[in-house]
Amino acid sequence: MQTIDQLVLDENNIAFHPMMGNSYKLNSVSKEILLLLKLHKSKDDIIKELAAKYDVRENELFIDVSDFMSKLKVYGLA
Repeated sequence: MQTIDQLVLDENNIAFHPMMGNSYKLNSVSKEILLLLKLHKSKDDIIKELAAKYDVRENELFIDVSDFMSKLKVYGLA
């Protein structure tokens, strides 16, 4: 998660990676996931936190969080 630690997140849901010079537009939930990853939370911890906050079942969140984390790998961020 070293690359994720380098991301700068702003109030407009933009993630900027200063070393790569790339910016990424996020929705509010993806920004929340990134913030939790920056705190070194595990995927299971993230799912539990989101399930407690939103009216979504953990098995649905597992799919969504897993998909988001896969996309981070595609973009070279994880």
